[in-house]
Amino acid sequence: MLNISKRTFTQLTAKVVLSLTAFSAITALADEPFKIGLILPMTGQAASTGKQVEAGVRLYMAQNSGKIAGRTVQLIVKDDTGLPDVTKRIAQELVVNDKVDVLAGFGLTPLALATAPIATQSKTPLVVMAAATSSITLASPYIIRTSFTVPQAAVTMGDWASKNGIKRAVTLVSDYGPGLDGEKFFKERLMLNGGQIMESMRVPLRNADFAPFLQKVRDLKPDALFVFVPSGQGTQVMKQFVERGLDKTGIRMIGTGDVTDDDLLNGLGDAALGIVTTHHYSASHKSAMNQKFVEAFEKANNKMRPNFMAVSGYDGTRVIYEALKATKGKAGGDELLAAMKGQIFESPRGPIFIDAQTRDVVHNMYIRKVEKINGELYNTEFETINDVKDPGKVQ
Repeated sequence: MLNISKRTFTQLTAKVVLSLTAFSAITALADEPFKIGLILPMTGQAASTGKQVEAGVRLYMAQNSGKIAGRTVQLIVKDDTGLPDVTKRIAQELVVNDKVDVLAGFGLTPLALATAPIATQSKTPLVVMAAATSSITLASPYIIRTSFTVPQAAVTMGDWASKNGIKRAVTLVSDYGPGLDGEKFFKERLMLNGGQIMESMRVPLRNADFAPFLQKVRDLKPDALFVFVPSGQGTQVMKQFVERGLDKTGIRMIGTGDVTDDDLLNGLGDAALGIVTTHHYSASHKSAMNQKFVEAFEKANNKMRPNFMAVSGYDGTRVIYEALKATKGKAGGDELLAAMKGQIFESPRGPIFIDAQTRDVVHNMYIRKVEKINGELYNTEFETINDVKDPGKVQ
């Protein structure tokens, strides 16, 4: 007969109980879905942004397992209509009622900033997949960005313009965070390189009418007009640029890639041919990965062409999935956030890195020109600036 002391028996019993408790906890965790709360403007002025980001997120999820580390991934999509008060209310409901593990999306800067305090208070990682003002990641230590920052594109354009005969320029931007970033960083870089800003114009974000501003540009006769508008407004700028006859004056239109958005590019018409922009993604980016991405995206979305918002949603979902794998299914805010920082991977846009210190995206910037290929307009990349950090955070 096995002789076990009372003390030893008590210790063994305690170990068995702990093991069973741990097993039960793991089993309970595996049974609990991992929830992503995706907040986007699906209606209203920025609806095209929401449509593209959601499509990118859903494509990544469709191409990868529905279960990560034993947990079923559940996507909850909410329409904030592009209004910060609505975004904040939805985020609060998702955290408190739905108990989401991650907040994601955010089509415009004010929407991301409205949600930042909620992410901080609840320690919920917030993945920005669209908004592009430099300061966003400073608003909460729980914010990660997979889109881009406008200063990355604006500084790159300022350097290119200086090297390509543009000495006198006018800036025309939407009057909110990203537009002010674009104006500031393009202006500083062009002037640093010996150029001149003749006028800086700001257009209201809502109910934008570019015509009177463009007429003033025509009168000033600069070498170039630098433009930043949010995704979806490029068509209106181009239409009024042509109506005012600026396309025949020799004034060059340049800007960030939002102006010649891949999703809307064919609607701009031949007047867009030759427009040079700087950005981190083009549907015509020459890589095997991007070719597969574009084909899969168009097949899944009734031939809709992916734009830079789509690839940001796609990459943002990848960051979330890989973080959950790294934590082996644990979704605690700090642990999941730590697993998002420092990720390095190949994206349809090219190489991408999530800076562990700034929690912001580091990627290539491409200089592109609108060209017609097989009867369709594309942003054709002709120069690459590698591994561009956000100039707003570079010391």
